[in-house]
Amino acid sequence: MNKNIVCIGAGYIGGPTMAVVAMMNPDRKVVVCDIDAKRIAAWNSKKYELPIYEPGLVDVVRSVRGRNLFFTTDIKKAVKECDIVFVGVNTPTKMFGRGAGRASDLQFWEATAREIKVCAEGDKIIVEKSTLPVRTAAAMSAILNDHAKHEFIVLSNPEFLAEGTAINDLLRPDRVLIGGPDTASGRAAVAQICDIYAGKGGRWVPRERILTTNVWSAELSKLAANAMLAQRVSSINALAGLCEATGADVDEVARVMGTDHRIGPEFLKAGPGFGGSCFKKDVLNLVYLCEMFGLHTAAEYWTGVIKMNDHQQARIVSRLFKEMFNTLANKKIAMFGFAFKADTGDTRETPAGYVARLLHEEHVRLVITDPKAMENGRRDLADLDGIAWERNPFKAAKDADAVLLMTDWREYPALDWAKIFRSMRKPALVFDTRNCLDAKALRKLGFKVLNIGK
Repeated sequence: MNKNIVCIGAGYIGGPTMAVVAMMNPDRKVVVCDIDAKRIAAWNSKKYELPIYEPGLVDVVRSVRGRNLFFTTDIKKAVKECDIVFVGVNTPTKMFGRGAGRASDLQFWEATAREIKVCAEGDKIIVEKSTLPVRTAAAMSAILNDHAKHEFIVLSNPEFLAEGTAINDLLRPDRVLIGGPDTASGRAAVAQICDIYAGKGGRWVPRERILTTNVWSAELSKLAANAMLAQRVSSINALAGLCEATGADVDEVARVMGTDHRIGPEFLKAGPGFGGSCFKKDVLNLVYLCEMFGLHTAAEYWTGVIKMNDHQQARIVSRLFKEMFNTLANKKIAMFGFAFKADTGDTRETPAGYVARLLHEEHVRLVITDPKAMENGRRDLADLDGIAWERNPFKAAKDADAVLLMTDWREYPALDWAKIFRSMRKPALVFDTRNCLDAKALRKLGFKVLNIGK
C-alpha cells in the first residue's frame, strides 16, 4: 500500500487535522476533498482566508499547502491515488423519522462509503473521523466489502479537539485513539495509522499516548467523553442557580471542588451552557443508543444533562426580564459575542443563538457583535426580522439599555467600559454570563452588574 492520505470532508475536523498530519509527515502526500467548491476555494485562497477560524491554523496551512497538502473537489481521483482514506463528513442530529432529535443522520456518511467503493482501484484502509454511533464501522464495512473486488479495513479514530485550541490539541494531544478489528489485516491497518500519528522520525505523538482498542470501544469512547464533559457543565450551572439564591459564589465553590484530585478543575466554569457541534449531538446520540438497548433510566439521566443546559439559557432571559422592570419590549440589548466560545467563529448550537431567539420573542431591539462569528450568526438567525449586526462593540452598545456578554473573547475585558457606560441609556446594565469582566470596576463606573452564580 502507498503512504498517501485522503480525507473526505474539509470542515472543522478534516481541514485542521490533515494540515497538521501533513506538517508532521512531510514524506506523505495529504489530500483534503469536499463536494463544496466554495469551501475548497477558501482553503486554496491566495490570501489564506480559510473557511474556518482557528488560532494557528493559517500558519500550519501556509507551511504545507502546495508542498504535500492539497485541497480539491475531485474525490474520485484522490481516492484512487490514496490507500488511506479518512472520512470526516458531517453527521448532524437526525431531524426526521425514527430517532428524530437524537440519532445521528448518517445519509452523508453512507453516500461517502458507497462512493469510496466505486472509486477504489485497490485495497484501502478506511478511518472514521466523524463522531458516529457505536457499531457504525460494522455497517460501513458491510457496505464496502459486500461483493467487493478489494479489501476495505474500517478503523475508528475519533477526534478529541476543542475548538479554539484545535491546533495545540493536535500538536500535543492527551491521547490518540485508534480502534480496529482483532485480525491480522486489522492489526496491520492499526499499525499504519499509528505510524501516521508518530510522525516522521517519531517526532509527533509519543507511542504511549497512542491508545488502541477494538472498534466499538473507540466509537463509544468519543460519545462517552463528550457526555461526561457536558455533564460537568450542566452540573456546575445547576449549582450556579443555587449560589445565586443563597449568596454563595460559584467561582469559589468551583475552586474548592477543583482542588479535589478526584474531581479536578476542568469544565467547572459556570456560564450560559455548552454549545458547539459535539456536546449536544453526542449526548443526544447516547440517549438514543440507551433507548435502543432498553436502558431507559440511563436515557433519562443523559436527557437531564440537555434539559439543564436549555434551562440555563432560558434562565438568562428570565433574569434580564426581572432586572429590567419585568418588560423587555422595545428595549435595546447589545449582545457581545455570538460564537459558542472564544477563539472560534463556530456558532453551531451556540447558547447565544437560543438566547437571541428568546429575546426576539420578547420584542427586544437586539444588536449583536462578534469579532469572528458575524457571517455564521447572520445565517443562523436569517429567519428573524429586526436583528442588527455591528462589528464595532462601541457602536453596538450606543443607546442600549443592557450589554449581554455571551462569549468570553479576550478583547471584551480590555474595552473602554467608561466610554460604553456614557453612551448607554440609564440605568445601564451589564449581564456577564461568562464572569470574565471586573464586576467591581463596572459597578464603580455606575453599571448594574449581573453574573452567573453570584
